[in-house]
Amino acid sequence: MRAIVYTACDGGHTAVVLEVINMSAGVKKRRGDRRDGRRLRSLDPYYGLMPFLMKSRNDAFNFFSDSFEITEIDNYLREKRLAGSQGLGILHLFLAAYVRVVCRYPALNRFVSGQRIYSRENVEFVMSIKKELSASAGETSIKVSFKPTDTLDDVYRKVNAEIDKVRGQSQSTSTDGAAKALIRLPRLLLKFVMFILCFLDYFDKMPRSLMEASPFHGSIIITDIGSIGLPPIYHHLYNFGNLPVFVSLGAKRKGQELMPDGSVERRKYLDYTVVLDERVCDGFYFSQAYRCLKSIMREPRQLDEPPAEIIPDVE
Repeated sequence: MRAIVYTACDGGHTAVVLEVINMSAGVKKRRGDRRDGRRLRSLDPYYGLMPFLMKSRNDAFNFFSDSFEITEIDNYLREKRLAGSQGLGILHLFLAAYVRVVCRYPALNRFVSGQRIYSRENVEFVMSIKKELSASAGETSIKVSFKPTDTLDDVYRKVNAEIDKVRGQSQSTSTDGAAKALIRLPRLLLKFVMFILCFLDYFDKMPRSLMEASPFHGSIIITDIGSIGLPPIYHHLYNFGNLPVFVSLGAKRKGQELMPDGSVERRKYLDYTVVLDERVCDGFYFSQAYRCLKSIMREPRQLDEPPAEIIPDVE
């Protein structure tokens, strides 16, 4: 495996899943691996105990909030839109930046399932949007495949192409079809079916079609409530499935910032919150990945080029 090189790294709803190809290419599947992940066998024993001490994601979440200074980001996105990328926004940029961070810090792409820790083979984003910007608009699920070498332009093109397919169309996606089939069942039967699905998922026996359609299986779920003018919320993690990270992006705001020379400048900020399953990595590791994300967001032009190389997760 190669090591990634970063020049600037220091240190309702539509479910959109964005996949990055196998981070552990060349690592042979072994007994105990899942279809959607490779079991990590070399972790410290403490990590092996954590899923038994904290059995659900809502037993194990940490959360924090922060903001990005987006003056340079706005200038960069304006240039890109003038160059032809109409509709390119901070959400596209954040998605591209997160893919780049996972290439450098693969532990962010771990998940807990069946009380074991796995490294996901694909980076999968789940995003919440609506088919139309109206209170009565329906909801659906779409999936988009990415390569880790994709640039911001690739993210923009692929995401928009898939969203355009579902907005305004009448037919259901796979997630819609699965939800409609389940909700028709009597309540007690539906409760039993959900128990069976959780049992099958625990042992990686859930039907592949259901797992691929599920918006609860992925690397990170993102909601951009800033698009409707609201501040970010702290959203809980789902105990069903294996999503370990929930990010909420808020609306842009303006504030005053004290400069090194003592002057005060008016700047733009984007607030966001993160809820994280602490069982996937330790605080120091997450802080390093967080600094890398901040670095990329400060210098977004590096996303115009693909990453040089990719760091794999441990065995």
